Amino acid sequence: MLALRTYRPLPLTRPARIVQRNMLVYRHSFMVIFSGFFEPLFYLFSMGFGVGALIGNVPLGNGSSVSYAVFIAPALLASSSMNGAIYETSNNFFYKLKHAKIYDAIIATPMSLTDVARGEVMWALMRGSLYAVGFIVVVAVLGLAGLGLLTSPLGLLAFPAAMVVGYAFAGAGMAATTFVRQWRDFDYMQLAIMPMFLFSGTFYPIDAYPPALQAFVQCTPLYRGVHLIRALTTGTPDATLLIDLAYLIALGSIGLAITSRRLGKLLQS
Repeated sequence: MLALRTYRPLPLTRPARIVQRNMLVYRHSFMVIFSGFFEPLFYLFSMGFGVGALIGNVPLGNGSSVSYAVFIAPALLASSSMNGAIYETSNNFFYKLKHAKIYDAIIATPMSLTDVARGEVMWALMRGSLYAVGFIVVVAVLGLAGLGLLTSPLGLLAFPAAMVVGYAFAGAGMAATTFVRQWRDFDYMQLAIMPMFLFSGTFYPIDAYPPALQAFVQCTPLYRGVHLIRALTTGTPDATLLIDLAYLIALGSIGLAITSRRLGKLLQS
């Protein structure tokens, strides 16, 4: 008689178990994850090709100029990564923390609070990366149709740059959510995200602002992401890209550390 095969789970790390759990939850509703990808895409078609036909070229500040669609495409790519990370680390994370009590059960296992925070950031980063991949595929298709939105070979680095943006907002979004007490508090988070989306050089150069406001905008995370990806896709890199990378990686790492610390207080209260 043949011995029955026993199921052996894949040898995953502890944070990866969180990712695996989330994948199992969404395995029958995958389109829910992908739904947030469409908003930046609609902006690309309506603003980039609609309004762009009336605007013409946009100066990049180095003596060159690009079409309006080429100008806003990298900004919308950064916004796609931001959306994916924020969606997962705001409402979804809050529900699992406050209502489903998922983490109360998880910490009864050998998994630590740091493992939980890292796993959720990994999952949020995967969602943001999924949005970025979808956006890049559309850009590639438009390129085949003669509407190329990448004007430099450095544009191939846009995806890893978008992942860095997703990491920054995953860490920051999760840290902010640990301070949320009730659902309506997410209105304050949206109050920060929407202006950042509109005024971080997404639809026009920040040179239109007074110097003091320019300095303020340059301190926002989405602007650093937009600046990073736009420099790559338009072939205009400079030394400030190192500042962009350092800023975004530091923001994600600080957010991750805050989340690990805050989870301990929230789950023990």
